[in-house]
Amino acid sequence: MKSVDLSSPNPLEKLLQLIKQNELWEGERILQRNEYLKMDGTKDSRLYYIISGSLRVFVFDPDTDEEHTIRFGYQNNIITDLSSFITDAPSDFNIQALRQTHLRLISKNSYMQLINSSKETQQLWQQLLGQLIYQQMEREVDILTSSPKVRYQRVLARSPQLFQEIPSKYIAAYLRMTPETLSRLKKG
Repeated sequence: MKSVDLSSPNPLEKLLQLIKQNELWEGERILQRNEYLKMDGTKDSRLYYIISGSLRVFVFDPDTDEEHTIRFGYQNNIITDLSSFITDAPSDFNIQALRQTHLRLISKNSYMQLINSSKETQQLWQQLLGQLIYQQMEREVDILTSSPKVRYQRVLARSPQLFQEIPSKYIAAYLRMTPETLSRLKKG
């Protein structure tokens, strides 16, 4: 495997550099608006790099007939159904394009060969997973303990690009508030 400067503080950037330098991308895919990358009940153990566009990860609750948005992905991010990626089993997650989205993909096998090629790449993967876990925990605490205004302010501070890339109705669902509440909060 080719090496990369591992001194950058962003583990995702480092891993993406390694994938590119080692020519590990296995293809590209273009999704149209509302097209699914993955549907519940299926498995997909690939990682996707978002060249352009935006996606959402959500679960559907048939008892309430509601969709619950878990995560978003947009340009220069990676996205996957992490539970399916880790377990190689079907999951309840859906991944849907919110607008036309251009992706690069790498299989779990190729990606894990890269990760297992050195102690440094294993550490990068652990850092990336740690960041993801921390982000999810932060979001859960916000949802459970914060007012809509605080949830809005915190996500705006953490991810200002979200408001450029994702339609408001999906952000409102992600923040567990109505679109009207989000609109009032944005107006300040």
